[in-house]
Amino acid sequence: MKPNMGDMCEMAGKSAKNGITEGVIWKQILIFFFPILIGTFFQQLYNTVDAVVVGRFAGKEALSSVGGSSSQIINFVVGFFTGLSAGSTVIIAQYYGAKNRDGLHRALHTAYAFSAVFGILAGIIGVFATPAILRMMKTPDNLMADSELYVQIYFSGLIFICIYNIGSAILRAIGDSKRPLYYLMICCGINIVLDLVLVLGCRMGVLGVAVGTLISQGISAVLVTRALMYHTEELKLDLRKLHLEKDLLLNMLKIGLPTGIQSSMYNLSNILVQAAINAFGVNTMAAWTAFGKIDSFFWMLNGAFGIAVTTFVGQNFGAGKHDRVKKGTRECLAMSVAAALAFSAVFMPNGRFCFSVFTEDKDVVEIGLRMMMVISPTYFLFCFVEIFSGSLRAQGYVLVATLLTLIGVCLLRVVWVALIVPDGTLEQIIACYPITWVVTAVSMSLYYFYKQRRIWKKVRAY
Repeated sequence: MKPNMGDMCEMAGKSAKNGITEGVIWKQILIFFFPILIGTFFQQLYNTVDAVVVGRFAGKEALSSVGGSSSQIINFVVGFFTGLSAGSTVIIAQYYGAKNRDGLHRALHTAYAFSAVFGILAGIIGVFATPAILRMMKTPDNLMADSELYVQIYFSGLIFICIYNIGSAILRAIGDSKRPLYYLMICCGINIVLDLVLVLGCRMGVLGVAVGTLISQGISAVLVTRALMYHTEELKLDLRKLHLEKDLLLNMLKIGLPTGIQSSMYNLSNILVQAAINAFGVNTMAAWTAFGKIDSFFWMLNGAFGIAVTTFVGQNFGAGKHDRVKKGTRECLAMSVAAALAFSAVFMPNGRFCFSVFTEDKDVVEIGLRMMMVISPTYFLFCFVEIFSGSLRAQGYVLVATLLTLIGVCLLRVVWVALIVPDGTLEQIIACYPITWVVTAVSMSLYYFYKQRRIWKKVRAY
């Protein structure tokens, strides 16, 4: 991916010093990280507010309907697209680091066109496939109608979710993590107001939170598109120029498809766990939904560090600054592990209060606390998987890292649920999470250090 010299001169003349490729490493990572973290917080707040409003004002059955099986189906599709889009953001970050203006514009329009096509096609398929998938997941009969309604409305607006996600990812790839944050704050506020109006005022229940989420996500898609059309100096989105450039799309998919498959397999294994948990009844489903919303705040921390390291490494790799790649990965890992340990230290002593936010049902709260004691102490393990795989992906080394994750997390989790504890207790079933994190963290660490030694040998020889 060689930079065009004319583009380099033009972009150098227009832009100030790029802190990601030139500034103090840990400071630049944190400067980039915090807007992502706050933005991810508001992203999580979308679904968390849905859960709190329906759990408090429409009952535990409604809480189970917007979480549980519904949440796993949505996460499966959105996670797959997010993984696919990683190929676009890695290539855009590398072009940006190399100051290749022509490559930036071609990648932008190809990525945007792909997100629109995916959102439309996957949304249509999702609307029609939802009932069969919910039945396959053994969703209780008394939850089927609301779960089906919530997921189908979500799928009908999937194009908005895809456009927002690709647009905000592109902004972050060029070092702008603030605009996605502002847009999320605006739309999250809109979502909260709509949830309260439609559920409390109009008594629409699950339908109300689904419609509120759909409207707010549509607004977020419009805002991020407008930003790329009118408010970025380095690249401009022109809707008339949207097209799928074959060679560039194939390069994006080469990186993004393994990542998308990896994300989908994560969610597929979670769907199998959800199916096993569904057999324990509504109380356990409600507890798992509430735990998932609390648990999501750790994943927002972890994911923000993953995005930060991918962008940092991608730009520095594109600029040929291999020493900064190595140091940035190491420093980002240290900060990520520290944040994970701090989260566990705060969450675990306050678990009862956290669950009581979602429900006043004492049985649901007690089940949730049992889940917390199995999973929460081991969050820090996944930091090694997130940071090392993100760094490798940003350097273009995707296949082996993806295979390690698929085998260590996904396949082992499926085997655990299907064979080891087919009639096990709740604790035995969800123990698959910390066990698979240990295996994958060790294997990913070994591969990362092996790969970096080989890279450094080539750099020194050159």
